[in-house]
Amino acid sequence: MANSTPIIVKGLPTGPAGRSSPEGSQVLSKKKLQDLVREIDPNEQLDEDVEEMLLQIADDFIESVVTTACQLARHRKSNTLEVKDVQLHLERQWNMWIPGYGSDEIRPFKKACTTEAHKQRMALIRKTTKK
Repeated sequence: MANSTPIIVKGLPTGPAGRSSPEGSQVLSKKKLQDLVREIDPNEQLDEDVEEMLLQIADDFIESVVTTACQLARHRKSNTLEVKDVQLHLERQWNMWIPGYGSDEIRPFKKACTTEAHKQRMALIRKTTKK
């Protein structure tokens, strides 16, 4: 990337040069994962391989979201990652909304209005395919 200025992510511990420190960077721990599973079904027990795979998937997802959100922040010519950057990526890419955070600035995709000519062509196509 042409812009090598580090993005500051509020709330994350930073190491030298404002970069996130690798130790303690795992957001979801085994204990938290087990607690989540117990909330769903108290009798369920995950295999260790399954736990490792779910933790890896969660880490990959978070890394992907943060990376793309940082690219959006840079596109805005900002060195600070904001909630709206994460929101935009989650809404557009994953169709996810974060409860409790307003999205006044982010509008959902609006379907283009169909013209009368398009409606007539579609009616003609439907009519010919019925024959």
